Amino acid sequence: MKKLLFSMILSLGLISFAFAQGKVITGKVTSASGPVPGVSVFVKGSPANGTQSDATGAFKLTVANDAKTLVFSFIGYKIKELPITGSILNVNLEEENNTLSDVVVVGYGTQNKRDVTGSIAKVTAADFKDRPVPTIEGALQGKAPGVFINSGSGKLGQALQIRVRGISSISASNQPLFVIDGVPIVSEALGTYTEADNPLAAISPDDIESMEVLKDAASAAIYGARGSNGVVLITTKKGKQGRTNIDFGYYAGFSDPTKKGQFLNADQYRQLLDASFKYNNYDGGDYANAAEMWKDYTGTDDWTSNNNTNWVNEAFRRGHTQQYNLNINGGDAKTRFMLSGNFNNNDGIIVSNRYVRTGGRLSVDHTVSKILDVGGSINVSKVDNYRIPTDNAFSNPLQLNALPPIQPVRDASGQLNGSTVYYNSLIDYENGKNLSTTYRTFANAYASLKITPDLVLRSEYGFDFNNLEEEQFLGSKTQDGGSTGGSSTDYMAKSINFNTNNTLNYTKTFNEKHNLNVLAGFAFQDTKFRYSSVTGTTLPSDSFTKIASAAVIAAGESSETRHTFVSYLARVNYKYEDKYLFSASIRTDGSSRFGVNNRYGTFPALSAGWIINQEDFLQTSTWLSLLKLRASYGLTGNAEIGDFASRNLYRGVNYAGVGGTRPSQLGDPNLSWENTTNYNIGLDFGLFSDRISGTVEYYKKKTTDLLLNAPIAATNGFSSITQNIGDMQNKGFEFSLNTRNFVGAFKWSTSFNISLNRNKVLRLVDDQPIYTGGRFLGRVAVGEPLGYFYGKAYAGVDPANGDALYYIDASRTATTNDYSLAQNQKLGDPNPKFFGGFGNHFSFKNFDLDVQAQFVSGNDIYNMAGVFQSANGDYFDNQTIDQLNYWTPTNRNTPIPQPRFGEGNGTSPSSRWIQDGSYLRIKSVVFSYNIPKTFANKYKLQNVKLFASALNLFTITGYKGYDPEVNTPSGGNLQSDNIQLGHDFYTPPQARTITFGVNIGL
Repeated sequence: MKKLLFSMILSLGLISFAFAQGKVITGKVTSASGPVPGVSVFVKGSPANGTQSDATGAFKLTVANDAKTLVFSFIGYKIKELPITGSILNVNLEEENNTLSDVVVVGYGTQNKRDVTGSIAKVTAADFKDRPVPTIEGALQGKAPGVFINSGSGKLGQALQIRVRGISSISASNQPLFVIDGVPIVSEALGTYTEADNPLAAISPDDIESMEVLKDAASAAIYGARGSNGVVLITTKKGKQGRTNIDFGYYAGFSDPTKKGQFLNADQYRQLLDASFKYNNYDGGDYANAAEMWKDYTGTDDWTSNNNTNWVNEAFRRGHTQQYNLNINGGDAKTRFMLSGNFNNNDGIIVSNRYVRTGGRLSVDHTVSKILDVGGSINVSKVDNYRIPTDNAFSNPLQLNALPPIQPVRDASGQLNGSTVYYNSLIDYENGKNLSTTYRTFANAYASLKITPDLVLRSEYGFDFNNLEEEQFLGSKTQDGGSTGGSSTDYMAKSINFNTNNTLNYTKTFNEKHNLNVLAGFAFQDTKFRYSSVTGTTLPSDSFTKIASAAVIAAGESSETRHTFVSYLARVNYKYEDKYLFSASIRTDGSSRFGVNNRYGTFPALSAGWIINQEDFLQTSTWLSLLKLRASYGLTGNAEIGDFASRNLYRGVNYAGVGGTRPSQLGDPNLSWENTTNYNIGLDFGLFSDRISGTVEYYKKKTTDLLLNAPIAATNGFSSITQNIGDMQNKGFEFSLNTRNFVGAFKWSTSFNISLNRNKVLRLVDDQPIYTGGRFLGRVAVGEPLGYFYGKAYAGVDPANGDALYYIDASRTATTNDYSLAQNQKLGDPNPKFFGGFGNHFSFKNFDLDVQAQFVSGNDIYNMAGVFQSANGDYFDNQTIDQLNYWTPTNRNTPIPQPRFGEGNGTSPSSRWIQDGSYLRIKSVVFSYNIPKTFANKYKLQNVKLFASALNLFTITGYKGYDPEVNTPSGGNLQSDNIQLGHDFYTPPQARTITFGVNIGL
């Protein structure tokens, strides 16, 4: 009896346990391509009750007995719901064809791309996966319509120039605002180099989920006084619900210059220089021989040596790169996490140039309750950049090509040759150190409270700490350190940036026709900069490299600056019957940067959209999946005007050993931001279930109140004052097209975009041009594009005597051999007529091939180095090979004047070295192979992918310099850098990088 009773109790307990546990559903998720791992499977209405499919697509889920429907969701596939009709459910997912249903990140939120009325370009992690992209901005190059990106140089760690729909300022920054996970970050370069360091280089591209570029006012005005140059929203990866996934990636490879200059060998150099000596009528025609001339000038006997040095090769080397990346992510319905680490080591193609990045990131999101979510992330990184000097410095390795090939690299004792005509900069690298180290931390935390089902309060707090240390040591053998007994300089800069955002978001649907979203918020940002430097000289020996060992503290200084922004913002999005779209936003910014009489500025924007294919007359169309017309108007600003530009400033000075002060700047209390009004009209289309999709856009931007120096009477000791005077216009056209050419077992998709922008200066101070002259040719004038080339027009060679000729005036009907008599005139335009990119992606079974190209057309480049290296033997600089085609009595039809040593026959700045800078570059090629899952599963792996990639594979261009993707900073202030576009002065070429790698998922 006891046994029977115990059995009954046990049976009832098991039955109760079974009812409590519910029922078990198993199945497999597949698609046209095979099993689909990582699919989210959950009970409809109870997302917390879910799981993920494994590497074979199989899943197992325990559900309540009354559960009726399972939901299957995965990126790239349509969401599918299946009724629970038994214990086994197999499902086949369809690929998501409608790319316009993607969610895009907008200012302070997200929006369905179909409902967006502004102009936004989006690049996802998939667009640059497996590409050895040095920095995250490079992923936008050629991929985002209207976004022009110039790498500027082959130097590692150098900032890229990014221009969103043209140049909008003459004296302020033209870089867009960068916002990482809601936090506007500091993008100003903190270093001392003319070629600015890259503030975004501390972020690993592997940590990026997506980048959205806000291009028009409808999308960017929500960032108010900092939106004129566009806004780049960077979203980092987060943990996802499901099993814990471990992804490991590794690649390694090598790099070579995309191009090396072709210069004269020893015999050719002697030939040209001998002719140059002979034709300059040296000593009244008493010319003995070139060897004597050489020795008179240089004091060496190298003319008769057997040396044949290729100095170009001495500047370059084969570079090597490797990267490790580890990502761990997962979680459940309550807590999701992601932990990542990365290490990148890049030995550049230029001697001594090395770049090392080490970083880690942690992201956690936690659902406290049905109404409260909290989370945050932190990114910590360290960058070591072994830098090389500015392009304009003799110690720049590229200037080694100026050294004569008849002079050796090393002397008879094996030491680097210190008796070369110009400085042998290799000495700097054997007897010096040039290290720039950056420690950077990005962090943010948030709390999201659902006050009602329709009203959400979100509060965010973030900070961005950037600490830069530059350490330079120049030993006693170096050019600069030798005169001081060796010198050591330490420079430190810090930026400390705090930001908070607080928003209320209301979303409601009325009568199934009216969709309303209202956002209101408040933001505050406080940014400080601190700088200090100290220099010590007269070191005991080259074994002592620190300032502590210096006998003389030669220099030292420190400074600090700060600015704050307080902002109030609001936005309304309204949609009627899923086809009529309206949006309005407004932001008021107050900043310490603005003058006391203009402390606050307000920036509104309006936009509307019409989804035409939702109308009755098109709803039955089977070939038209989307046709959306949209238009916008708004106002944005540029607040990059300097922290104290509006104020009267004083500085301390030394009066015979007594401290004093003197005025250093005359301020204007009315000084304000630069304003940009922006009109945009666009058409989005999708055909044949989005087998063909694209966008056509036209925009017009007018920037007013440009910051310029206005002349004033010097009665108060100042001759100018910064004021809001000047106007500029940009207008352009953008077109993008995406096609899925084949969608079966063999897949082929194509993307193409092209952008045209026309810039024109409309107003200046008294309409007076801005022109620095000298070696640079950039100029600003009313009615012309910013930075157009202006100077003497080269007219070729006088066939009668070999004289260089110049056009007398802009009519170009008469010439002169007197450089001073030639009038300055317009010579060219460094702004491209159009630019863009196109790509093709192929896949078949487990193989993938991706090819991406970029192009720029119609821009001119001024090869400033040509004044020295393509100057028909005017001095001792080695010359490009084409200079052998110089004028002689038997070679009269040539563009190269007769060589005359030291006489400057055709070597002054002119259009002689302006060339077409158009190019087509195969930017990246990636070939990958996915190991069959049946094989990977044997080793408990989710996936294994092998790949090979090439960056900057080849370039088609008519430009004769090293690289058409170039721009040498002027070395002056920001205004000079903005104006001197398209200048090339011994600028290193891009690297061609070949890598091989593997991605493994556990």
